[in-house]
Parts: sequence; C-alpha cells; structure tokens
Amino acid sequence: MSDSILFSVDAGLARVTFNRPASLNAMDFEMGERWRDIARAVAVDPGIGAVILDAAGPAFCAGGDVVAMSTSGADGAAVTEAAGVIHEGIRIFSEIPVPIVAAVQGAVAGGGLGLMLAADYIVAADGAKFVSKYANIGLTPDLGVSTLLPAAIGQRRALQLLLQDRTLDAHEAQAWGLVAEVVPAADLAARAEAVARSWLGGATAAFGQAKRLVRTGAGRSFPENLDDEAATIGAAFDTPDARARVGAFAAASAKTQR
Repeated sequence: MSDSILFSVDAGLARVTFNRPASLNAMDFEMGERWRDIARAVAVDPGIGAVILDAAGPAFCAGGDVVAMSTSGADGAAVTEAAGVIHEGIRIFSEIPVPIVAAVQGAVAGGGLGLMLAADYIVAADGAKFVSKYANIGLTPDLGVSTLLPAAIGQRRALQLLLQDRTLDAHEAQAWGLVAEVVPAADLAARAEAVARSWLGGATAAFGQAKRLVRTGAGRSFPENLDDEAATIGAAFDTPDARARVGAFAAASAKTQR
C-alpha cells in the first residue's frame, strides 16, 4: 500500500495526511490515485463522521508534481487523465455528507488550493502562504481551482491570484475568506482536531447534511435545492438524535415562557 497519503479512522474520525514532504506534497500520478481511492473509501464508510485533512513536512501542498510529469515524459493526454483521477477525489470529498477540516501550514500553491478547498473549514498556521503560480509555468487552473477558488473568495479576487504573481499570507487569506482561522503553528494540529471533534460530539448527521446541501447547491436550480432541503429536514426530523434535541429545546423554551 502506498504511503504517499496516510489514511486512518479512529472512533468516527478519519485522518488524511499528504505524505511526500520532500516534494512539498506535490501530487504525482500515484499520489493522485491514492487520493481518489481514499475519497471512495470515506464515501462508503457510514461510521465516519468527520475528516481531518493535513500534511507532513513544511508545506501543505505545492499542487501537481510538474517536475515528475516533465521528467517522466508525460504528454498532455496523460496529464488530462491524471487530473481526472484527482478531480474524482475532490468531487467525492466535496459532495459526501461528512464535514472536512483542513490543517494548513507552509506553502499552498497551484492545485494545492483546490485540494485545500475540498475541505469545508480551513485552519491555517500563521506562517502559511497561498499562491497560484499556474501562469508562471504556462499552465491553467486544475484540481477544482477555477470553481472552488471564486466560490470561496469571489471572482475578482480569484482572478487577482490567477492573473498576477501574487502571494497571500495567512492573515490576508483569512480577510479574503480563503481560510476560516489563523493560529500559531504549534497550535495547528490541536485546533483542527478540536473542530473535527466538535462535529463528532454534536449533531453529527445534521452537520454532514448541511455541508452536502451547501456544497451541491450551486450546481442545481433553486427549485431542486428547495426540494432537497425539504426532504432532508424531514428525514432529519425523524431521527432519534433530532427528536431528542428538538424535545429538549421545546422543554427549555416552555420553561422560559412561564
């Protein structure tokens, strides 16, 4: 089994760790297949209630491993095929009813932005840096960047990153809405785990369905989204967890009205 991405599940919490630190966790062909296979595994495991996405070494992800692609003699068709494999993993992680928190340190470049944005909540170390760099090497956005980046920060700001050689520091990224929190590097792992465990300790299924509704809504019509919302809240209302929580809320409300 490949160790380019580490994967484990413990008591409902899955951990996915990019593990090519010597290459700044840039994705080569084999790592892309591993990413897709892990996404498939998470999608079919009903016991997983939250995911932590993190990375070993000094950087989160430098995007696609263009050095490996160049030296291996890969052509455009091979690159298109490899991107499609990684894209399947991103699509799965974006659509499954399981919330994902990313712990991000160091450089996030190119396609690494798309991989990071497959997560629903992003905690960045205070030394993190965010940059596109596609145009610097004559390439175009991939790994969901052309869709996920403007969805996160708006079209104009996305174009600033893609059309200029601009780097955002962690606090600029937070101000732009690219990341949710900035913490000292020493606190990064603990904070990401705290976020994930808050989902597991709360209304886990409701968190997951809220994530799914928001993530899939942009690709459908408003009436379709309304129908999905109606069906989802109805199904949620019949779960034992929701009935207990609604009952407790109703009882507390009745007390305050006396």
